[in-house]
Order: sequence, then C-alpha cells, then structure tokens
Amino acid sequence: MRILVVEDDALVADAMRRGLVQAGFAVDLLGSAEHAEAALTQEHFDLALVDLGLPGADGFELVRRLRRSGSRLPVLIVTARDALADRVNALDLGADDYLVKPFALPELAARCRALIRRATSVGSSTMGVGALHMDLAGRSARVGDREIELTRREWAVLECLALHAGEVVGKDRLLQAIASWDDEITANAVEVYVSRLRGKLGDVVRLRTVRGLGYRLDDADN
Repeated sequence: MRILVVEDDALVADAMRRGLVQAGFAVDLLGSAEHAEAALTQEHFDLALVDLGLPGADGFELVRRLRRSGSRLPVLIVTARDALADRVNALDLGADDYLVKPFALPELAARCRALIRRATSVGSSTMGVGALHMDLAGRSARVGDREIELTRREWAVLECLALHAGEVVGKDRLLQAIASWDDEITANAVEVYVSRLRGKLGDVVRLRTVRGLGYRLDDADN
C-alpha cells in the first residue's frame, strides 16, 4: 500500500517515512499542500498523512480541496495541534482520523492500516480469500495450514489483490502499491512478483491474468 506524507519538517517527514517503510508501506514525501494536490491528481495513493501547519495552503485547505474535488482518499491528520477546535474542524472538513504529535510509530502504522481497511470495506486485520488467510497487521499469510514466506514486495502485491479480491487490479495500480518515487522498478517487475505468488499460493487460490486489464484474485472454487 502506498502513502503520501505531506509534512514540511524534513526530519519529522523522514522519521515517518522510515517507520512506515519498515511497517511495509511504500511512502512518498511532499512539503506543501500545492505539491500534494498536484501529485494526488496524477498518481494513486491509498492514504495521505497531512500536517496542518504547512507553508502556503495549510492542511485544512488541502482536505477541503480534496473533498470538494470528490476525492475519497483516506486522510489522517498528523499534527502538533491538540486543540479540540482543530480536531473538530479537520474531521468536519472530511479528514478520516486525527493523530497528535508526538506519537509512537507502531500506533501510526496501525491507524494507517485501519484507514486503508475501512476504505476497502475490510473490517478486520485478518482476512481470507478461499484457503488464503492473511494477518494484515502481522504481515503473515498461510494457505490452509501452510505458512508462506513472502518478500516485502510480494506481500504488497498480494495485500493489494486481496483487499480487492474479485476485482481486476491493473498492473499500474499494483506497481504504485509497491513502489515510491525513489524506487527504480518497472511495470515488468509486477509480472515477476505475480509469477512468484502463483508458485507460493498453489492451486487452491486463483491468481488470474485478465488480458489487457490486470490481475484478479479469486477463491479457486468460484
């Protein structure tokens, strides 16, 4: 899953990036609402973490613009402002959650996972597709009683497909789920990860290629 962090303090932004990458996310950093708004119109992100005290347009204004444009992107406000009025204003404008600095990185990662699950209508950190069972918080997967070992990017591809099980997920969408702007990776890499996943999942879970469109994860019995 891919997260955009909108934070003008470089040290704070880098600490958030490192913590979230360690938790399994692909992360990009931007320092202004204007740059974030432009990026969000051009690329897919699963979540935005937004500071309120940004240069130029502030975090409130960024949320306002996103919701006015019809964007349903989950937004987590991450700020040092702890006043009730700021919380209420952010949530009323359309933010999905509010976290006050300083915070523990495990809590930040857990809130990110929860917001992404909510956006994909997955109510729990554990989920299944047929014989495939996944623990999204623990980043573990098994097929039946067999644990399967996955690299970080294999997990990211499988997680994206599982969260959209039964739907066709495009190759570009999968690429953006596993790579940030700093990663040197091509669309052909997605085919490699899908091929590896097929070998690890076996025959009880169907990872189909929908020619010209992308990939689809289904219960093999359906």
